[in-house]
Amino acid sequence: MKFFIDTANLNDIKEANDLGILDGVTTNPSLMAKEGITGEQNILNHYVAICNIVDGPVSAEVIATDFEGMVREGELLAALHKNIVVKIPMIPEGIKAIKYFSGKGIKTNCTLIFSAGQALLAAKAGATYISPFLGRLDDVSTNGLELIAQIRTIYDNYTFDTEILAASVRHPMHIIHCAEIGSDVMTGPLSAIKALAKHPLTDLGLQQFLADHAKGNK
Repeated sequence: MKFFIDTANLNDIKEANDLGILDGVTTNPSLMAKEGITGEQNILNHYVAICNIVDGPVSAEVIATDFEGMVREGELLAALHKNIVVKIPMIPEGIKAIKYFSGKGIKTNCTLIFSAGQALLAAKAGATYISPFLGRLDDVSTNGLELIAQIRTIYDNYTFDTEILAASVRHPMHIIHCAEIGSDVMTGPLSAIKALAKHPLTDLGLQQFLADHAKGNK
């Protein structure tokens, strides 16, 4: 499973990349705003800065909701760097834009997926990735993992090339369950990724090893 980090924070991206397990980055307007990145040119520059850190896909989201606007913004984003993946919302105009970009060889990430039907449409249009929002479904008492499993079955039935990118991952167990189901990619915060390395028995065992080593060297 590929590991993406969901942030616009350059320090978090660098830290995740330094771990040696980072495959890509996802961002959105909310994450940009959280880092105080505003203004079109500043946002474009920030995407380039991210691409200069990570040698992998970097999802950059369009703001437009009409076909012409999404095409215009998407082509501008794709021209920034070879690693840019154009992030398109799951709306009818978005499906048209994904089909257009697919025909041009531009990679896309269909975002705000909340149903298997939406995932099927995005794959039919040629999306490179689809992003089912696991955590947000959990927030409204719906099992997001069941949706990912359903999409996995559908994609396997028809050998779609579209990759399932589990988004809105909140904690390490989300990551583990997504890996069990067969999600191609997960994207989440640095805290969830780092939490995978934590276990109290590991900490206790290391303390014991160090203590025994210290005794033997007295």
